[in-house]
Amino acid sequence: MLAGCIEYNGMEATMTLIGQAADDGSLSQQQCREIIAATVDQMAPDGKRVLVIIPDQTRTCPLPMMVRALHAAMAGRASGLDFLIALGTHQPLSAERIDALLGIEPGRRGEVLPGSGVFNHEWDNPDALTTIGTLTAAQTSEITEGRFAMDIDVTINSRVFDYDIAIVLGPVFPHEVVGFSGGAKYFFPGICGPELLNFFHWLGAVITIPKMIGVKDTPVRHLLEAACEMVDLQKVGLCMVVVGDELVGLYGGDLHDAWSAAADLSDRRHIIYVDSPYDSILSVAPPMYDELWVGAKCMYKLECVVADGGELIIHAPHITELAAAHGRIIEEIGYHCLAYFLHDWERFKDYPWGVLAHSTHVRGIGRMDGDTELPRVRVTLATGIPEPLCRKINLGYRDPATINPADWQHDPKKLHVPKAGEMLYRLKNPPEWATVS
Repeated sequence: MLAGCIEYNGMEATMTLIGQAADDGSLSQQQCREIIAATVDQMAPDGKRVLVIIPDQTRTCPLPMMVRALHAAMAGRASGLDFLIALGTHQPLSAERIDALLGIEPGRRGEVLPGSGVFNHEWDNPDALTTIGTLTAAQTSEITEGRFAMDIDVTINSRVFDYDIAIVLGPVFPHEVVGFSGGAKYFFPGICGPELLNFFHWLGAVITIPKMIGVKDTPVRHLLEAACEMVDLQKVGLCMVVVGDELVGLYGGDLHDAWSAAADLSDRRHIIYVDSPYDSILSVAPPMYDELWVGAKCMYKLECVVADGGELIIHAPHITELAAAHGRIIEEIGYHCLAYFLHDWERFKDYPWGVLAHSTHVRGIGRMDGDTELPRVRVTLATGIPEPLCRKINLGYRDPATINPADWQHDPKKLHVPKAGEMLYRLKNPPEWATVS
């Protein structure tokens, strides 16, 4: 087990980082319980109210086991222990879906988690949010390396102010907007309001996915860390690294330190380097991606290994809508490369920047030739979204019933990814547009 005191921002951390990576296979439940118990001991929750911020169903991790172990470690110590689902702009979960998320039989939540509430985040409800400060134009200019200079109000779920300690309990993966998920990202955008959320997604889009994803030190990460410093309570991380369905690493301690250790392990375990790009990729979305808004991760993680002029197919017959929260806007603007929006910025600048960012992320790298958009690759949906809508939003269509995965399994110029969205693929020798500076 790793244990050591780390310095962050020139100051000694208040907790010792405790964690372990599996040399082979996965961590045992006993190893996880020991790390959780040691982390709880350090945070000294006795008599304090504790809020645990957890992911929704779109992230792979052994959440039921971890929640039970944490609840048991807190028993008789914390004066209150509740859970808040870091939905970002995802749809709120029904009581039944919350139980499923936590692996609880319907009607038994009170037995499994006695005394604990479980709440959805409400990103679009102003009454559920509190403004905690402003990132000034000078700050945003410095953090974004001169790309933007504007004041950004920082709002967050008001529930956090009912607690003394916030624990982020979730996995870390390469991420298209931030570089690596987890850590401060569970606050922003996990439980924040729309202003910062829209801003930093667009910042990530301007930098572009290939130069951001799987990179630990990014302007967007710096922005989220700056906002997180405004949250005036003790922040603890229990950060997981999951490969497939195996928990291969767990780190507990101060939020930044636990995230940093998990991101380092994610860098080693979640990135696949290949020699050559593929002409055709069949990227299969797992059932946990229930709309294109999240199923688009099947593009994000593979864009860098699609050959110029090649095709990426998102295969997901179960996906039938673009996005419950943003579908109408996506239908209006379509999916386009960054250059397309910048070419006609006056037309698009008042749309939510987070939705514009999603659009560019899905369409990928491209350029304009006069007024003509020239995307680098083709993106095709083999989903439950009907062909007319696919054409309207500027994506290709293929009947999912015509897809035979075997057609992608024996050709070196083709790639079949049976569970896409979490493992990142990169070229060993990338072109300039995919080279991290």
